[in-house]
Amino acid sequence: MPRFAANLGYLFTDRPLIERIDAAAACGFKAIELQFPYDVPAAAVREAVERNKLAVLGINTPPGNREGEFGLAALPGRSRDFEAAFARAFDYITAVGGSAVHCLAGKVATEQRPAAERVFIENLRRAADRAIEKDIKLLIEPINPRDRAFYFLNHVEHAADIIDKAARPNIRMQFDFYHAQIVGGDLIHRLEQYLPVIGHLQCAAVPSRHEPDEGEINYPAVFEAVDRLGYSGWIGAEYRPRGRTEDGLAWGSPYGIAAPR
Repeated sequence: MPRFAANLGYLFTDRPLIERIDAAAACGFKAIELQFPYDVPAAAVREAVERNKLAVLGINTPPGNREGEFGLAALPGRSRDFEAAFARAFDYITAVGGSAVHCLAGKVATEQRPAAERVFIENLRRAADRAIEKDIKLLIEPINPRDRAFYFLNHVEHAADIIDKAARPNIRMQFDFYHAQIVGGDLIHRLEQYLPVIGHLQCAAVPSRHEPDEGEINYPAVFEAVDRLGYSGWIGAEYRPRGRTEDGLAWGSPYGIAAPR
């Protein structure tokens, strides 16, 4: 049966982060993703996680300190900034007992893309070499250009090529069905094709990005394929609830996710 993690950058956002952790556990989630938790002390997060017996999966690297930035890993001329951002993420994820850092590639102008690819690969290699000592995975995620214009990494195929070129065993793809459907579709075939380099899955409805019980993706079939293909990791519930998170969890009832009675 698929295992689902609550992405606390999207779910339970009507309350502070520590209360989101409690709420996720109360609804049956056994793991969480944190996105950008840096304003909350890592010790407080770890205490809440241990109290609720949850697994911490991943966080994002800080997006950058310039307006409009969404990552630094592929930005030419910003390798030192990425190194500092990754160090902050690495220290935080190890302090909370997590397992992965999503390295945000950033927005890149078209004419800079060839240079950006070289920078991205070099930055990922250096970060991966540091992270492997603590058994931390690095994740890279193709993000659709409709939601994030000029983001460097859009296609699943490109992410797989970057992983191959970087040639580090702890670099993996974060395969979000929402983004992959918008950029290419053919989800089950592409899941099977790239499963060897996939380190994490995420889900949301298309096109609304609401709960995965509406829209154009047949999620029951997708989740069945996840099981059939032998994926043993987690699926992050990274969607924008239509209302209060607890009121929209009917999709999760077959998988042990439900609002507390």
